[in-house]
Amino acid sequence: MSVAADGRVTIPAQLRHAAGIEPGSHLVAYVERGRVVLEDRAHLLRRVQDEAIAAARAAGHTGSAVDSLIADRRAEAAREDASRNATTEGGPA
Repeated sequence: MSVAADGRVTIPAQLRHAAGIEPGSHLVAYVERGRVVLEDRAHLLRRVQDEAIAAARAAGHTGSAVDSLIADRRAEAAREDASRNATTEGGPA
């Protein structure tokens, strides 16, 4: 792969297919140990939430309050994704 003058990088079709990246996918890019990482936005959000739950439980926080907060955040993220997909596909926002 190479970087175009405007900074764009084209991900080869074989890599996109293997990673499940489709037109309209929402990705987050970040640098980790000197590497550029692309991660599906929804997957990243779930992973961070799962890590937050584990940390809360390790700190002694248990019960429905943590679970309820995470469920609310996941529902909010799902609504945002549905809204973005509707806008991307030409539907109402």
